[in-house]
Amino acid sequence: MKIISWNVNGIRAATQKGLLDWLGTAQPDILCVQETKAHPDQLNDDVIAPEGYRSVWASARKKGYSGCAVYYKKDFQSVNLLGEKRFDDEGRVQVLEHRDFTLINAYFPNSQDGGKRLDYKLDFCNAVVRKCNALRTAGKNVIICGDYNIAHTPLDLARPKQNEQNPGYLPEEREWMTDFLANRYVDTFRMFNTGGGNYSWWSYRMNARAKNIGWRIDYFCVNSEFSSHVKDAFILGEITGSDHCPVGILLK
Repeated sequence: MKIISWNVNGIRAATQKGLLDWLGTAQPDILCVQETKAHPDQLNDDVIAPEGYRSVWASARKKGYSGCAVYYKKDFQSVNLLGEKRFDDEGRVQVLEHRDFTLINAYFPNSQDGGKRLDYKLDFCNAVVRKCNALRTAGKNVIICGDYNIAHTPLDLARPKQNEQNPGYLPEEREWMTDFLANRYVDTFRMFNTGGGNYSWWSYRMNARAKNIGWRIDYFCVNSEFSSHVKDAFILGEITGSDHCPVGILLK
């Protein structure tokens, strides 16, 4: 099974840049997208249900902001939100029950300049962990994918020293990620690639993508008990259409 996650930075903009053509070629079993910036009633049928796929949406109450969606070929057993209003109102999380795992599609908040939204961000991070831990206690395996808006270590961004006080690389965010992984969760990409220079987001400014001055902030994490089912994890850096690129996993 191939699952891909992509922050599309606006589903309408991404479709104009070839998202549906790419989907038809890539043919993931499941595609999780974040930052859709749209409600389903604002979209054409070919975006809601591309050939071979159906979709479920979690849109923000505020139009043109945030939001998640999942495209899938086979039905899930259930689809829910996180269950905390201040995060669900921003369309931050979808929780989808598959026969073999629970898939969490998440768009983690940006802590913003000066850490203006850092408390909200950390509250969100902790709410996701509570949900994951509860699922594990219930005997479920968990896949948590999406835009975490955190570069965890110096290997995960091109210029760590220059960004130590910038959102996405604040000490509190990196510490949360360290604690999260220490709680028996696994960053699947690091199972297969331990080197630097592998990024999933680049600024639109200063020709950053061409120079590969980027950040790895999009992840697939799983509970450690499920990690043996991950056959591969990858970053599709050559795929354009957003300031992020797709990331994914293959499951045995």
